[in-house]
Amino acid sequence: MKTEPNTSDPVAMARALGEFIDASPTPFHATRTLSKLLIDAGFERLDENERWALKDDGKYFVTRNDSSILAFTHPGQVANGIRMSGAHTDSPCLKIKPNASLTRHNVWQLGVEVYGGALLHPWFDRDLSIAGRVSGTLRSGEPFSELIDFKRPIARIPSLAIHLAREVNNSNPINAQKHLPLMLGDINNKSSFEALLIELCEADAEAILEYELSCYDTQASTITGLNKEWISASRLDNLLSCFIAARALIDATVKPNQTALFVATDHEEIGSASTCGAQGPFLKSVLERLTPDAQALTQCMQRSLLVSCDNAHAIHPNYADKHDEQHGPKINQGPVIKINTNQRYATNSESSTAFQMVCKAANVPVQKFVVRSDMGCGSTIGPIMATELGIPTLDIGAPQWAMHSIRETAGTKDCEYLHQALTTFYSQ
Repeated sequence: MKTEPNTSDPVAMARALGEFIDASPTPFHATRTLSKLLIDAGFERLDENERWALKDDGKYFVTRNDSSILAFTHPGQVANGIRMSGAHTDSPCLKIKPNASLTRHNVWQLGVEVYGGALLHPWFDRDLSIAGRVSGTLRSGEPFSELIDFKRPIARIPSLAIHLAREVNNSNPINAQKHLPLMLGDINNKSSFEALLIELCEADAEAILEYELSCYDTQASTITGLNKEWISASRLDNLLSCFIAARALIDATVKPNQTALFVATDHEEIGSASTCGAQGPFLKSVLERLTPDAQALTQCMQRSLLVSCDNAHAIHPNYADKHDEQHGPKINQGPVIKINTNQRYATNSESSTAFQMVCKAANVPVQKFVVRSDMGCGSTIGPIMATELGIPTLDIGAPQWAMHSIRETAGTKDCEYLHQALTTFYSQ
């Protein structure tokens, strides 16, 4: 990532975000990119396998499963509570099946699974690549794991011509099993998929035994709109929150007696129930290391506040009736407080008030979102972490269009608004 955000220029922050996204095609790569960002800012890497000897006023981070990351400033004690922000590293996508290779009608294909609630139509006719983590054995016989990335368009899913599907614009159901296998190449050039993966490995690999690989769009993130109003990119949900919250932690002036913490977990799009997900023990295990006993941990949590950052649904001018008319957030009008009486979001009156006071101090506009009363509501890591830890929590997010598409859109001003709000939150 080359661009250093300039707080006087919201487009600069959006460009820095775009560079982060382009370097982070999977949760594994996002965690690696965030790690480098933190190391460059003076944070020290910790290992969960070791005992920690934390220095007063130290800055630290730790990862789990290569796909979740937690960073914090450490004043020596946490009696005054912790200011936390949380996000998630994963996004809906297509993942490669274990026995993926298919040969049909002279075309080499790869079978895929749909991960999360993806909008499927936008995946067609895109220049796709593949990245993720591979595991296997070295020629020495030792096991290894490594992140790989083809970094170029190697696959696509062509649409069926309208001449063969005359009703396609009226109804076009997609069968994930039949219609989504990737076109990888001509069968005459077919080798084993595992052999292609070995070629990408930096390690002296002998065999690939398992992999966790995702497809992604190779089109770079762009600043768009007549006056550079928008950023268009893959995985804005939720790499936007990951990058902005991490930058806010780095840029904040944290008080000497205050702990500030950022956590980004994997598997939110499929429920967060994993060792590295928000429902798992990752955050709690770190907090237990920072507090001397169970009673101190409970006291600390009650003096803390967690801001769950996950993008919000901006009102779409062509589908305005999909929003409650009183709660339709607009792009470039500031972060959105997300509220749901059925606890799909963790916001309550006190946590909402606290964040509104933060936004006022930061001179940042703020909006509110409530889903239409006749529609279902999504959820976030907020209610999960609030349930697991008993910590006061609220849900916020930058407004965006086309959530869960392969290409999403958010506001350039909103990137800087969110950065200013979270930086102030950490600094107060």
